[in-house]
Amino acid sequence: MPKSPERCQEIREETRSKILHDAMLYFAKNGFAGTKISDLSKSIGIGQGTLYLYFKSKEDLFHEIYSMIDYGEETQKLKLLAALPLSAKQKIHKLSKFLIDRLEKEESFAAMIALNAQATLEKNDFTYEDTSYQSDWYQYTAKIIEQGQKEKSVVTGSPMKLADYYWGVVYLYSLKKLFTARYETITVHDLERILLRD
Repeated sequence: MPKSPERCQEIREETRSKILHDAMLYFAKNGFAGTKISDLSKSIGIGQGTLYLYFKSKEDLFHEIYSMIDYGEETQKLKLLAALPLSAKQKIHKLSKFLIDRLEKEESFAAMIALNAQATLEKNDFTYEDTSYQSDWYQYTAKIIEQGQKEKSVVTGSPMKLADYYWGVVYLYSLKKLFTARYETITVHDLERILLRD
């Protein structure tokens, strides 16, 4: 018995959602430059031709994935945190708790962190040339670090390098969340130790 038009539409939507989800994970692991459509389609379990029915190109698929992820909301939360009248130690605790909670609960958040780092590392024509969302994350974190250094609660060193180190650890654990079956998760305390004095 032939499928109804409604069921055909459901199948198309399910296939498109599967492509977006699986491609997001694949790009997060391999980056844009390290992704070949032939390998991606094999990983997803569909033919290359089917993938091209839904997306014109690898670039089109990559941009669609980026449009699904709201970097702006996360940037605004970090900007607000940096401006709150709290000690830097409290801000670092809140940020670390937020990140660990989200990483534990949401695969898409881990993918967002990984894709964000990949885009910054690659900076090619097919990622957003304005990677200010990434530099904003670093800059707001660096502001908190500078505040903590003045308060003597944060280790000494370049605030941007320390922010890079902090986010590098978050990126590493995002990848572990996405691509390893069993791993020992870091705690809020582990993440705070990167920046806070004993």
